Amino acid sequence: MIAARWLRPAAVVGATLAGLYVLFRVAAAGAPAHVAAGSVAPAFSAVTLGASPVTRTIADYRGTPVLLNVWATWCDPCREEMPSMQLLYDSYKGRGLKVVAVSIDDAGNEPLIREFAAEHHLTFEILHNPKADIMTQYQVIGVPQSFLISRSGEIVGTRYSADWSTSESREMIERLLLTAGVPK
Repeated sequence: MIAARWLRPAAVVGATLAGLYVLFRVAAAGAPAHVAAGSVAPAFSAVTLGASPVTRTIADYRGTPVLLNVWATWCDPCREEMPSMQLLYDSYKGRGLKVVAVSIDDAGNEPLIREFAAEHHLTFEILHNPKADIMTQYQVIGVPQSFLISRSGEIVGTRYSADWSTSESREMIERLLLTAGVPK
C-alpha cells in the first residue's frame, strides 16, 4: 500500500531527471537549436521488434502523416496514454495516419516491450531505440511525448501525455491529415 503511494512521485522525479539529462545531452551533442512546430522532423533510427529486426528511419514515413510517440514500458503516463492512442489509430488508419511508437527501454528489453504491446492490444508500429538517442534528436523532455509530422516531414504539433480521445486531440489529427505537402 505504501509502495504504491510512492510510485507516481518517483515517476515524476525520474521524468524530471530524464528531462534534465536530455537537456544536457542536447547542449553537449549540438542537436538542432529547437525542435518544435515548423521545424523539420529530425532523423532517427529505431528497430522493429520482429524475429529479424528491421531498421526504420523518419525517411520511411515521408509522404505519410505520422504521430511519432516516444515512450517506455516503465512509464505510468505512457500506460495511461496507449489505449486512447490505439483508439485514435483505429479511427484514422483508413485515412492514412501512421502511429509510430518508439520505446526507449534499455537493450535486452524487447520481450518486455512486446509483452506491453500485447497487453494493451497495440496494432500500430512499435519500434525500439535502446540507446534512447531519439530523446536527444527530438529534444524530448520526458515521456511520453508525441510529435505530429506532416507528409512533407514538418513537425506540426507536439503533445505530452495526451488523451487522444478528446475533441482537441482529434482536431489536431484532422488538421494533420489535411496538411498537404511534398516530401522534403
